[in-house]
Amino acid sequence: MVQRQLPKPRDIAPLMKFKKFDFNASRRRLAAALTIEDLHKIAKRRTPKAAFDYTDGAAEGEFSLTRAREAFQDIEFNPSILRDVSQVDTSCEIFGGTSALPFGIAPTGFTRLMQTEGEIAGATAAGAAGIPFTLSTLGTTSIEAVKEANPHGRNWFQLYVMKDREISYDLTERAGRAGFDTLFFTVDTPVAGARLRDKRNGFSIPPQLSLGTVLNAIPRPWWWYDFLTTPPLEFASLTSTGGTVGEMLDKAMDPSISFDDLKIIRDLFPGKLVVKGVQNVEDAKKLAGLGVDGIVLSNHGGRQLDRAPVPFHLLPEVVREVGEDLEVTIDTGIMNGADIVASIALGAKFTLIGRAYLYGLMAGGRAGVDRTIEILADQVERTMKLLEVPNLAELQPKHVTQLERLVPRAR
Repeated sequence: MVQRQLPKPRDIAPLMKFKKFDFNASRRRLAAALTIEDLHKIAKRRTPKAAFDYTDGAAEGEFSLTRAREAFQDIEFNPSILRDVSQVDTSCEIFGGTSALPFGIAPTGFTRLMQTEGEIAGATAAGAAGIPFTLSTLGTTSIEAVKEANPHGRNWFQLYVMKDREISYDLTERAGRAGFDTLFFTVDTPVAGARLRDKRNGFSIPPQLSLGTVLNAIPRPWWWYDFLTTPPLEFASLTSTGGTVGEMLDKAMDPSISFDDLKIIRDLFPGKLVVKGVQNVEDAKKLAGLGVDGIVLSNHGGRQLDRAPVPFHLLPEVVREVGEDLEVTIDTGIMNGADIVASIALGAKFTLIGRAYLYGLMAGGRAGVDRTIEILADQVERTMKLLEVPNLAELQPKHVTQLERLVPRAR
């Protein structure tokens, strides 16, 4: 029988220490976000539908994106035991420099549309965290402005080869002059993918007002206040604006892009040259002999060819074939630090986050990007400690089992 008694004040006092209330609503929201999915939910509440769907959506039925995320869910970790992981080292070497964490910020277009701080928030947050930031050809901040915002950090540039080649050549040379140390030569966009959410939303740059736009904006006045009271949204590297995303991409992209273009860009850019958008082993092997420094296994976040190969599934075989010759990086579908750890274990030298960064940006500007990086860094470190692996170099394929959901039928 339990003996009961009236509680004494001195016993209750230690239990009555309340957390100090933070009157800053944005800080409260971000502090309460424990995962990237939490930031996703905040971003959806705070961003007009067209801008949010542009970030969140993918091509056609969005199978490529769904499968990429499922691939990271379908893993089993195999931890070691009785190893000292009181300290873990999350730093790495990638493309001739260091990164404090095994991930960087991927190139994203139209970034100031999501939240007015745009690429500046991403670049400064990346610089503060000691990780690379990648500026897109379709970015809304110039090469020079990103360099000014992140003067001592690692800045990378993502290049589309356009119909007017001179524009691409000029961008390449500007990035080199500004000290960007790595260029991503993007090869998976000969034409624009069919992004149906954007078409249904009538998405355009700049946003066009309609009755639906106005109604959707009513509960989000802060977004419109930021949009209307800051410099006009424009493409810092392109002069053409107006029309749908797909129409603008079709003007900018060129289906005649070839290996000859790769050679020209290699000759123009003084830093590391990385081919982004590799989706099969044969192409990876061909690139290994063409003077490039690395590749990014990517299906463009599922935004181009739907039902494209899953980068995470390709990773082990590509690393086996070209890992000695090229630094292999991966993106698409990464939403957790455990996804990053699994990628490194299977041979990736580095990973890139796109949507995860943009969810943080939409949720809280620069502070939201800081929170994204903090969440992923904590997850990376905790996963490594639970695997009992003290540094990235000791992550091996034996630490990860890829489970099968999509198994090809026998021919």
